[in-house]
Parts: sequence; structure tokens; C-alpha cells
Amino acid sequence: MRLLPAFAAVAAVAVLAPGSAAASPSPVGFVTAHGTFAADVPGASAVTYRPDLVPPGARAHVFSLSAAGAGTTTTLFVTGLQPGRAYGAHAHTQPCGATGDAAGPHFQHVPDPVKPSVDPAYANPRNEIWLDFTTDRAGTGFARSTVDWTVTGGRAKSVVVHETHTHTDPGHAGTAGARLACLDVDF
Repeated sequence: MRLLPAFAAVAAVAVLAPGSAAASPSPVGFVTAHGTFAADVPGASAVTYRPDLVPPGARAHVFSLSAAGAGTTTTLFVTGLQPGRAYGAHAHTQPCGATGDAAGPHFQHVPDPVKPSVDPAYANPRNEIWLDFTTDRAGTGFARSTVDWTVTGGRAKSVVVHETHTHTDPGHAGTAGARLACLDVDF
């Protein structure tokens, strides 16, 4: 399974040899979230805003592992989307809501003082969790992000699926078109 090697490398940092002791605990955080996309209803954790591109019944799974000294590895696995299509996806600061805007801006490790953030110095895959993917013929997609920092304090609360892969050019950095769907993820 492709997920295990990425997590095993990060998890190994937190494992001590038998009989050894750590000077202070090494915090390790593991987050998992999954949902089936549907129209927004109270309490929904997976919402589609564009059923033509993220059909009701499509599914998403997010796994994220953070460890001090090792950083954060996050994976996204989706099924049931439009086949052979490029999508963008990012961690966002707020939970999902009735509209895509409810999820707030992208989560940034070092926040850009200018909003919206389109400066490549801040809006980049080293300062944000980018999970762009292209679906296969069956509508299945997979993405992985690895950054050298840990997600702490519940500052990221969802993963939003966007209309296109993420742009990197100045003035457009971090943009990926319309917000198509959202999955609550309690990072």
C-alpha cells in the first residue's frame, strides 16, 4: 500500500529504542478523516458545491501525520470524481459550510500578511498543504504533501477540492479556481 511507507518514515522519529528514554516527549499527531460528498445539510462533513465535477456519492479520505523534527505528511485519496480530470486541493483554515467560502483561506504555516495570499513567497507547497491530483479513468485520485513543519493548534480544519491544479506564478500563486467540494479534517 502506497500510504504506509510515507507514514512509517515520519512515525519512526517518535519510536525509541528499548530501554531508552526521551528528555521530553516527542509529540506525534495522526489525523484521519473520510466522507461521502453530498449537498450541504446541517452536520455534513463532506459537501459538494459543484455536483457536475464532484458528484454526490464521491468519497474522500485524508490521512495526516505530524511529528516534531520530521514534519507533516498528508495524503488525499478520492473516488467517484470525473475521470481524467485535474483538480487542486489544499488544507483550509475553517470547517466546511454551505458555500466553499465558509472554509476560509488556505492554511499557511507562515501566514501572508496580505489577503488574499497570491505571493509565491507564502502561497507555495512548502508553506501550505497542497494536494493536487488528476483522476484516472475510474475517477480515482491520490495526492501526497510533505512539509518540514508540524500542524498544531487546530489551525487547519478542512481540505477543499478546487477546479484546477494550483497556480504558482506571482499574482496567481495558490489559486486553483472555484471551490468544488470540502471535507472537514480536524488537523
